[in-house]
Amino acid sequence: MGEVRNGSREDRFKKVREAPETPDYSLKPKIQRVPFMLRNPKTFEKYYEPRAVAIGPFHHGNPRCELAEDFKLMLTKRFLNYTSQTVEALHQKVEENIKELRECYAKEATQHCDDETLAWMLFLDGCSTLQFIQSFVKEKLEELSIKRDQMAFAQQDLFLLENQVPYQVLELLMSSSNKCRELKNSIETYVQVNIGEPGKKQPNVAITMEKEPAHLLDLLRTRMLGTQKNPDKRPKDHSVQSFRNVQELDAAGIHFTLSNSNSLGDISFVSHSFAGFLSLPAISVDDSTGPKFMNLIAYEMCPDFQNDFAVTSYISFLDALIDHADDVKKLRSAGVLYNLLGSDEEVAQLFNDISTDLVPNTDIYRDVTAEIEKHYKNKWKTWMSQFCHDHFSSPWTFLAFVGVLAALGLTSIQTWFAVYSPPSPCDVVCQNLKMRWKLK
Repeated sequence: MGEVRNGSREDRFKKVREAPETPDYSLKPKIQRVPFMLRNPKTFEKYYEPRAVAIGPFHHGNPRCELAEDFKLMLTKRFLNYTSQTVEALHQKVEENIKELRECYAKEATQHCDDETLAWMLFLDGCSTLQFIQSFVKEKLEELSIKRDQMAFAQQDLFLLENQVPYQVLELLMSSSNKCRELKNSIETYVQVNIGEPGKKQPNVAITMEKEPAHLLDLLRTRMLGTQKNPDKRPKDHSVQSFRNVQELDAAGIHFTLSNSNSLGDISFVSHSFAGFLSLPAISVDDSTGPKFMNLIAYEMCPDFQNDFAVTSYISFLDALIDHADDVKKLRSAGVLYNLLGSDEEVAQLFNDISTDLVPNTDIYRDVTAEIEKHYKNKWKTWMSQFCHDHFSSPWTFLAFVGVLAALGLTSIQTWFAVYSPPSPCDVVCQNLKMRWKLK
């Protein structure tokens, strides 16, 4: 702004004439700081700062991460066992590409690092990250005497936006390894562990990448989204959503079921007679859920990352379902949500917190929301489901109702036979005897 005020009239006009038609974005978004809109001083440290290990230049030298620097050296030394090269030769691979690797970061991140310092930082961070992931997958971190709390924090730190090493660094190091395929499989497994249901074994098979991710957080987002459905582009009325939470949908006869996959886009709704079924992917909620989703949201908000805000939209959709602890309880009962955080109140509060001030892509879940709204506003379906909920909420009330129906049915049958049934042979004989007795 200062240059504009101090420049001549000709300079100002020249800036306008030379301005690009569209922003000049690179093919990959640069590793940068969390966008200003999310940098709340009260929550920044909780969601965006590393607690155990600093990766890359943004948090290099953070006092909280000093202990990890010694572990980086041990992990790097162990990683050398996967290669036939010396530490000098492997480091040279990074050093030879340092100009290109510097471009993976926003300018402010590396402007205080010369090439030699940055190359050593990326070499050490890349080798230790790969070895940490490999040891985690192989369940061999205990061999390095890494305590469980440090291991848990480090696992979360690898998915922070400001704590990323370019994936290109990992590729350079893996390509120099004797077990490149095994290392790539370990990365995939590590990412899947941070997506799937608790206790569910993930396949140790590498998924073919359509393009190289920018970093581990980018790869996590890609795997979480899976194969996305293209939203219907036809014009459709954007009616105001009138339902507020799971409890209201439950009262309208909408049941919650588990989707066929863990893909965030695998959300669907079907309506049968007076019951509806909303299918949702499983989600595990623990201490890492807040930082993980907040950093994915921050990544989607980066100005040079052109995307459809799919994760942001998913969190907004969940927030539309979860208001109170009873909403969480209902999702837990349906097997959709796994609460590893604590109380249901904490889970509800978490989603209410991380969904504040989000701007979702309304097209992604537009069709699902419209179908839910259509079912919700159908008074007949709502009345029937409410009747069933009030009178048949337990098997005992249902059996009592069946018993009453059976008693009424038997009484009706008895009455009908008493009135309309033809006389039996005994009745005829008795009637004749009575007539003869009267005649005598």
